[in-house]
Formats: sequence, structure tokens, C-alpha cells
Amino acid sequence: MEKYSFVTRIPDQPGALHRAAEVITRHEGNINRIQFDRRIDPCTVFFELTATLEARESIARELMEMGYLQTALAPGSFLKLYVHIPHTPGALFRFLRYTTACRANIAFIDFDDRGNQPDRLTVSLNLEDSTNVSRLLDQLKSRFRMEVVEYDTTGKHLDDTVFYLRFAQSLRVLLGESEDRFLLKLLGDANHIAQELSHLGQDPRTTFESILETGETLRNTSGEGFYADLQTIPLGDGITLVCIQPPCGGNIFLLDTPEECVMVDTGYGIYHAEITRLIRERVPGALDRLSRVIVTHADADHCGAGGNYGVPALMHPGTMDIIRASNRAYGSRSEESVLEEVYTVLIALFSRFHPPDRVELFTDHAGTIRETFPVLSTIKIGGHEFEVLEGMGGHLHGQIYLYSSSLGILFSADTAINFEHLTPERSRYNNLAVILVTSVNVDSDKVRTERNGLFALARKTKGPFSGGRKECLICGGHGPVSVLGEKRLSPWGEVEHYSGTG
Repeated sequence: MEKYSFVTRIPDQPGALHRAAEVITRHEGNINRIQFDRRIDPCTVFFELTATLEARESIARELMEMGYLQTALAPGSFLKLYVHIPHTPGALFRFLRYTTACRANIAFIDFDDRGNQPDRLTVSLNLEDSTNVSRLLDQLKSRFRMEVVEYDTTGKHLDDTVFYLRFAQSLRVLLGESEDRFLLKLLGDANHIAQELSHLGQDPRTTFESILETGETLRNTSGEGFYADLQTIPLGDGITLVCIQPPCGGNIFLLDTPEECVMVDTGYGIYHAEITRLIRERVPGALDRLSRVIVTHADADHCGAGGNYGVPALMHPGTMDIIRASNRAYGSRSEESVLEEVYTVLIALFSRFHPPDRVELFTDHAGTIRETFPVLSTIKIGGHEFEVLEGMGGHLHGQIYLYSSSLGILFSADTAINFEHLTPERSRYNNLAVILVTSVNVDSDKVRTERNGLFALARKTKGPFSGGRKECLICGGHGPVSVLGEKRLSPWGEVEHYSGTG
């Protein structure tokens, strides 16, 4: 007995859903999830059921014979027509006889004999089978004087009577050509998020709009739309810190020395080509010296380009587990959350997730505690010792922090972020994730404890600071490298803007 998901297009008429349920019941399928909301789409129903393989095949066959089972996502056609019909009884009836025969679904119809065009009918039609378009037009042209105002075969003008088909076409634009079977599965996942968030009082349309905006923002800020903000900070002893803030998602850091360059977090995979060009232009030779990547946690915006660099990636075992499970809530109290699991899948697709394939794990505790954090390991960069601190799993299971007391620097991942100095565009993008998973932290109580511990560590940190700096540099997972004042984080040094053209 396995779970099986499928999508149906059920006629908008009494008893239609009952007939589908009867088929499932007769083959002893157990419905685990069903979702239908005519406010979104009057015909699309999502099912998840448990059944034997034999029963699944029988159910699918019967639903297919009934015309219910949706197995394809042809974009369909949209027609808007001006049709001049005579002022005689039954004229509209005769016109509609032809549209019905061609299985055209009326999305809009307008006629008023006291209007500016007293003999003109305006009608918009959706046709799922594009082969019927020519037949319908030929039949109408031979009987009515008419004008084709719009004719679209891309699905862009489909109305909300086929909402999910239109949504699927938008996903296809973002993801490239994808098999219908894959898109139907993705539709089911997106619908599951909407169903969960509806129970929390969120308008389902907000959910679908946020999903598309996430993908569109990543697409529009890659390639020619790419930009970044940079900070270049000499740490002393030949070590230079470079912070790269891409348009969306997490920061990429470089700890560059004459002998080697170490990258801390990689950003999204979709930005890899642009980040590579930026580094070659602004930090010449750094990629040639790149020896390893340190991944703070498993979110796609922090490790999603790791497989592109061809060097070992050092990470917590929990980070590797999350990548393998494709569920950012793995190992947390939110592990069973549908929102977290589906969001992980969606963001991986939109961001071209390519995680590290050469992995080295931090497995042995050093046996010491730094503030409240166990020291997992120590590594040397440019002759300076960095401690790898194990987080408590507040933001994500397996998240680590990187700390050097001698250089006065703390990589705080997504636990301590200078939100106040994020640009409005970056804040808006970050908020899309909050809409879709309700919180980017899998355990908010632990996050507060961790943040207090990191700030306490930063306040205690002293060292041979360069450039007149007296405070610990805090390198958050998002936003500028900052220092901690009495009440807030403040950016350190100059922030340079980099455009996609150089």
C-alpha cells in the first residue's frame, strides 16, 4: 500500500465528485487528501490516496475513461470574438450550439441592444483542444459576420475557469520545457501548500502569487538583471574578507590569502555564472586559489552552487542529511511540515540547486564550549585558527558558525542578520519565504537563544584589529558585514554596488 497523488478535471455539475469517489471506494482506495476550491478553479480536484498498485491502475483507468483524470497540460486556446447576430428569437441559442459542439468554455459574454453596438455580441472562449479552434471559426464564419479580436495559444490569456492550467503554464516559463507528468506533480505540491495555508487563514491566491513571484524574481535578477553589493575588508596578516550580497538569498564570503582562498557559503546555483564573473573581476586569482567551501547550513541560498566549484565542501552531518532528504525541516520538530517540504522542492527548482558533491563532514567534537556552543572542529586559514561552532538547530538542523578570536570575526549564518540594512527588494524577496512557510526558522525559541549567545560572544571578542576597528565583525547570512553596537548592528566600512555589466 503506497500513497498516490493525481489531479482530476471534474465537470462542474451535481454528482460529478460523487462519481469519482465511487470509483476510488470500489477499488478500496483510502483518500488521504482531497482539495477543491471553486473560488480558485471550478473543475480541478486534487487527490492523494493509499491503495495497492493494482487498485491504483484500475482507478486511473476508470477515471481516464470518464474523462476525469488529468494527464496532460496542453496550454489550450483563447478566443475573443465580436459576433453580429440577428435580432430574432433563438439567435443566441443557435450561436451557442456551435460553441458547445466544439467544447468551448465561455469565459465572458456581453450583449445589450441599447448599447453602442446593438447588434454585436462580445464573447471570450477557452478551448482545451486547440484542434477545435479552426472547426469552430469555420462554422461561425459561414453563418455570422464576425471579427477575431484575440487569439492566443500560449495559455497566457486563459481565465480563472482554468486557473491551474494557467498556473502550470507560468511554471513552465520559469522552469523551461518540462514534462506534463512533472508539472502535474508540482501542481499538486503547490496546491498542498495553499491548502495548508488556507487553514491558517491565508488567501490561496496569495500563496500561488508568492510561488510565482519567487521564481520570477530569481529569473529576473540573474543574467543581465544581476547585481550585487560588495564589501572588501582587510583583516590583517594578508587575509582579506570579501562579502558579496547577490540580489536574492544568502551572502557569499571569501577569506582570501596569497596561498589559498576559502569560500563561506555559495549563494543560489542560478547566480553561479554571475558570481564567478564578479569574483574574477574584483578579486583576481581568488578562484584559482580556491581550496574549499564551508557551508553554514543546507538552505539553497547558502549551498545551492556548491557543486559548481569542484572543491571539497565542509559541512555538518545534519546539513548533508537535509540535502539528501530534500526537506529543510529534517531533524527538527517541524520535520513533518508540508510547507517546509514543498518549499524545499520549489526553491531548488527555481534556483537551479546544485549542492556540493565533494563533501567533508565535521563529525568529531573538540570537547570544548565557546559561549554556549560546542566546538565541532578547528581549521586554519591564512595561519589563523577558526573554530567551527555547532548551532542548536533553531534556524535549521546542522547549522554551524565560524569564529576566529584572533581576527575578531564571527560568521553568524542566518541566526544574526542586519535586517535593518537590507534593501527593500531583498526584504520583499525574503518575505516571500515567510509567506510560504510562515517562518524561516524551524524553532524560533532556539533561534532567540542562539542569537543571544552569538551577541554575547561578539561583545567579548578582542583582538589585533585593523583599520581602527575595535568590535567583532559579524558576517550574517544576509545583509552587510556589521559590528554590534549597544542596540543594533551597523554596517562596517564601505559598501560598493556592482551591476551585471561590471
